[in-house]
Amino acid sequence: MIQRIQSIYLLLAGLAVFGLFGVPFAGTAEAVSTSSLFKDGVFDLADNPIMMGLFIGAGTLAIIAIFLFKNRTLQMNIGKLSILLLLGGMGLAAYFYMQDEPLLAGHKAQLGLGIALPVLSAIFVFLANKSIKKDENLVKSMDRLR
Repeated sequence: MIQRIQSIYLLLAGLAVFGLFGVPFAGTAEAVSTSSLFKDGVFDLADNPIMMGLFIGAGTLAIIAIFLFKNRTLQMNIGKLSILLLLGGMGLAAYFYMQDEPLLAGHKAQLGLGIALPVLSAIFVFLANKSIKKDENLVKSMDRLR
């Protein structure tokens, strides 16, 4: 059923990922010419197309999984793939930030809300998978009673 709690979790996960387009991972008070990430003063999704692709893929999969309620196994597998893409995107973002941090030349980078949104999204997908698994177990137990 599309109105189940896992649908809400998956929708929230998708919205959190797509919210990354509006908020940066980190920012500086002014642009840093020696830095590749902070040339415009913010580190966001637009700084790397691979990272953007990973997060778009994770958000799209979370939204698509909402409509796969008739095939719970596929829905759980798509949720797991979404979590893997989120972890890959977060790892890539952390790698780029760590590589670029020495180039800030004394400027202090302030972390933004973009750091928390992928983690929040992964938690929502995990909770959705947990609910899907609970539904799957319920259906299996009802099949045994027939």
